[in-house]
Amino acid sequence: MPCSDGTGSEGMLSKDTQEILMQAEALELWRGERCLFRDLSIELPEETVLHVSGPNGCGKTSLLRVLCGLSEPEKGEIRWRGRSIRNDREDYQQAFAWMGHLNGFKADLSARENLAFSVSLRRKTDNEVRNNILDQVGLTSAADLPCRVLSAGQKRRLSLATIMLSAARLWILDEPFTNLDAKGRDMITGLLNSHCASGGTAIVAAHQELGVEQRYLQHLEMEDKS
Repeated sequence: MPCSDGTGSEGMLSKDTQEILMQAEALELWRGERCLFRDLSIELPEETVLHVSGPNGCGKTSLLRVLCGLSEPEKGEIRWRGRSIRNDREDYQQAFAWMGHLNGFKADLSARENLAFSVSLRRKTDNEVRNNILDQVGLTSAADLPCRVLSAGQKRRLSLATIMLSAARLWILDEPFTNLDAKGRDMITGLLNSHCASGGTAIVAAHQELGVEQRYLQHLEMEDKS
């Protein structure tokens, strides 16, 4: 039953001069007879992008789901601003925005309507703000099309628009570059830089380099020892 510590040579990540927003201590997760990671610890300061990388099947998505509180680890604890997310789950859910592999949009609603609905679950916005975000992600011309006719790349851009409008301090993004062209990938890099510059933090699982400024970047290389 092989098990990876999931950390390479960077098991504990920290920046002493900044507030630590998230702490994960000694996380352990199994899938059946297989241990995905154990003794995995993270300290995530403000204004940081943690790039989680590693081969397919090493547990990147599983780790992100644990950090979101969507999956429970066998061992370990996650704290947001010093408080266990088990004890303050509602506050934590408002603090982060999650983008997974599935978009979760309503097929017969337009991009504009889906964005309005998704954001309304978190906060109030007006049409001007939402239109501006749609323009930033390059969806102005497709804003009134039903989501069922949008391309995979356009749906990914709509997911990004939802993240941007969430006002969440922490972004957790699983393979955000999927189905995007070079311009779309550059857009994500710019969004991550801007998010950090305004005090935000992100955890991004991605095979490719993120291109964000080095002062914001930390790296967690996960291993598959199966």
